[in-house]
Amino acid sequence: MRKFLIATALFASAAQAAEPLNIDVYRDPNCGCCKAWISHLQENGFQVSDHVESNMSALKQRLGVPPRLASCHTGVIDGQFVEGHVPANDILKLRSQSDLLGAAVPGMPAGSPGMEMGDRHDAYQVIGLQRDGKERVIAEH
Repeated sequence: MRKFLIATALFASAAQAAEPLNIDVYRDPNCGCCKAWISHLQENGFQVSDHVESNMSALKQRLGVPPRLASCHTGVIDGQFVEGHVPANDILKLRSQSDLLGAAVPGMPAGSPGMEMGDRHDAYQVIGLQRDGKERVIAEH
């Protein structure tokens, strides 16, 4: 009986881990790299609700995205913003850091998810924005 309970608990944990993560993505209607980033998320198990937004500046301001961290699209997961071409694995890291308002990849670095350009890969950082306004690097690529 004990082995059955352990096996059942392991199966339930695995099934729960396989559930898709829901993220809302807001983008300009004319942006192609935004669609490529959405595809990256979907390929990594995210369930994406795609929202075409006519006023991205107002949305970013409402979510607390500072202009210095801005990019072309904005996601929201579990109340935290995801700004720009943040890799799926770094979004998972963000979810475990409740002291952060969100994470951003400022600009549009070549080689980041959605900005693939052959062999070109710019070095970039994923910046976390703390609730007190301070920033910290949560990943480097």
